[in-house]
Amino acid sequence: MEEMETNEQPIEIGAARILDLLLNGDVSVEGMLPYSSNYTLLASVEHAGLRALAVYKPRRGERPLWDFARGTLYQREVAAYLTSEALGFSLVPPTVVRDGPYGVGALQFYVHNDEQSHLLTMQQEGHYTTAIMQVALFDCVINNADRKSGHCLKGIDGRIWAIDHGLTFHHEDKLRTVLWDFVGQPLPPDLQRALCAFRESLEKRDSVAQALEELLSRYEMNALCHRLDVLIATNAYPSPGPGPNIPWPPI
Repeated sequence: MEEMETNEQPIEIGAARILDLLLNGDVSVEGMLPYSSNYTLLASVEHAGLRALAVYKPRRGERPLWDFARGTLYQREVAAYLTSEALGFSLVPPTVVRDGPYGVGALQFYVHNDEQSHLLTMQQEGHYTTAIMQVALFDCVINNADRKSGHCLKGIDGRIWAIDHGLTFHHEDKLRTVLWDFVGQPLPPDLQRALCAFRESLEKRDSVAQALEELLSRYEMNALCHRLDVLIATNAYPSPGPGPNIPWPPI
């Protein structure tokens, strides 16, 4: 059995191989991860001579929320991954819908990371500006209601990975983030092009658009398209809405 080393990351192993492992592997729960409001389980996945760790979030472990449809948080995790890939950002670790030991849920490749680092510490390091601008725009696109600093990891390879996207894609404006540094700034040309390409793919209802339509409601898809249209038209990072605008706790 080939086991992935702790310094191996999705970009090194190959996304196709990881997605095959997540979709077809045997899932065994190792234990519960701490500091989560919903059931978040550490699992091992084995398939075709390969073994790796993954984060398993079963639907039955989701805490009911008044503003998000019950039992849909795991679908939003997968939708965030698909959106990140469609934009060409590759910020979110490979994530799939899987039926596991506790029922259907999201299964995400586990990224080994520097546990002393998070988004705000990476900001202070000074050489993550490009990636952080991607994260900030990504959160605007997916309408992230919970971008805490600890929801960005520094992988062992030094790159940023964004996790915990259950509170996303609501049809009402709910952007809450610790990243308001770029308000009013024009979007870099490469990010503007990424938005336009993604919007066009949704208009054409390509395979990514069809996958998102299976995960999100019609109202949420319409709101996603509207957010993209506004971002493209204004070509700038938006200002905070009426609030609250920062998640609690921020870390």
